[in-house]
Amino acid sequence: MKKSMILGIALTLGLNAVEMHGRPMLEATPFVQAKSVVGKGKPVLFEVGSDSCRSCRTMGKRLYALSKEHPGYLIRFINVKKEREAATALKVMMIPTQIFFDGNGKEVYRHVGILENTELDMLLKKYQF
Repeated sequence: MKKSMILGIALTLGLNAVEMHGRPMLEATPFVQAKSVVGKGKPVLFEVGSDSCRSCRTMGKRLYALSKEHPGYLIRFINVKKEREAATALKVMMIPTQIFFDGNGKEVYRHVGILENTELDMLLKKYQF
């Protein structure tokens, strides 16, 4: 009984570790590089967060999968743990924050927290990604 309980706990912890660490997330783009693509005729999505934040990693994995499915989308992850000045420049108070810019560089939408896939899909269509 005790061995099966310990085995069950170990299996659960192992599966959670694979879920958290098994799938890649977006790589961080230096803020200077990320902002250089804004206003160049295509919409841009900034995922602002940290690689040590659980919700940020969840969004980073979701957006990594999306970027692989649609390589033409301009999606950039800005790691504010490493570039704190980016949080100030973008007026980010909490992470994760997603910021959508139109092709002219105007911020058109901002969300704090995890975006569900259906909401993310709707926003990408609405802002013509």
